[in-house]
Amino acid sequence: MTVRRAVAARAGGADVINVVNRPELGRYQLCLDGELAGYSAYEIHGAHVAFMHTQIEDRFAGRGLGDELVAGALDEVRAQGGSVLPYCPFVRSFIARHPEYQDLVPPSRRAAFNLLGEPMPEGGVGT
Repeated sequence: MTVRRAVAARAGGADVINVVNRPELGRYQLCLDGELAGYSAYEIHGAHVAFMHTQIEDRFAGRGLGDELVAGALDEVRAQGGSVLPYCPFVRSFIARHPEYQDLVPPSRRAAFNLLGEPMPEGGVGT
């Protein structure tokens, strides 16, 4: 199931970005023009989706695809009424830089992830 589809303009054309939940693999995948460009691995911990690791293939680096991937995954978790445990430093950094997603982390767990409402600088990965 595609959870997010975007078209990003580039010189010479446009990139089609799809974020797909692959629960049988325990990950969200980002495909760029039909090619797997990266993934965000997760585990289900009770009522929470625990993001463990996010990776974008080197040849796709520097295009903002990590942010697209995480935003798509978090949007689906929100749509399903779930909550998030951002163990992955990239996911945690994304949430810190985008306060509109902080409500997905249970209030009782935000301090453990250094998510206390203060946005991190762009590109920060947290501790």
